[in-house]
Amino acid sequence: MAMEMFGYRQCGTCRKAQQWLREHGHEIAMKPIRDTPPTVSQLRSMLEYLGGNRKRLINTSSKDYRESGLKDRLSDLSDDALMRELRSNGNLIKRPFLLCDGGGTTGFKEDEWRELLGPLPS
Repeated sequence: MAMEMFGYRQCGTCRKAQQWLREHGHEIAMKPIRDTPPTVSQLRSMLEYLGGNRKRLINTSSKDYRESGLKDRLSDLSDDALMRELRSNGNLIKRPFLLCDGGGTTGFKEDEWRELLGPLPS
């Protein structure tokens, strides 16, 4: 299964997710979301996988989110403008950000990851 995970090395949730993947037979290098954010195409795919829920794509607890005023502008932004903004600042993207064949999710909820990745060895 092809998989890409973006995260932040100092993020405890990202490390927990990566450990969970290892424990279930997936060795995957975490791409640094701040230095190499997902592409616009990847962001668009993720938004689709999240059912169009923009808030699940955005790191609403980040300082950058608060300081950028994105919360107040979100409803007025086109998808194109939102993708450009997220791509220009990886801190605004919810992490961990996991894409795999035919699906993706943000954040780490074990049940969601298990459902997305299918049967995994224990």
